[in-house]
Amino acid sequence: FVIVVLGILASVAIPKMAATRDDAQIAKGRSDIASIRSAIVTERQTRLIKGDSSWITSLSNTALFDGNGTSTLLMYGIASGTGSGHWSGTNPNYTYTVQSIAVPFDYNSTSGVFTCNPNNTNAAIADMCKNLIN
Repeated sequence: FVIVVLGILASVAIPKMAATRDDAQIAKGRSDIASIRSAIVTERQTRLIKGDSSWITSLSNTALFDGNGTSTLLMYGIASGTGSGHWSGTNPNYTYTVQSIAVPFDYNSTSGVFTCNPNNTNAAIADMCKNLIN
């Protein structure tokens, strides 16, 4: 009887834990995106004070999102990696992978916009992009 109860509990708990991991990866991606966007705006404000109205030209130098070598974006940057919950890529094209879906992001140095395309032709990528930026 105890083994049956444990089996039932395990069959309910394991899918919930997997969903929790996916939710955590989405939350991490949202947090990273918010930090990156905030850093881009902060860098722009610093430039405006100095009389330079341009946006940062590159988000990466040695680590992802650490700045372009002359400006600091994120103090420590983000280590690149493979698999779910990790960023990869080079300026201006980056990818955040979650639930084995690689969501492409790009940085436009003319407008200072860092985003993915929620209208991607691949429905899974479009849905995940919406989850990450909304």
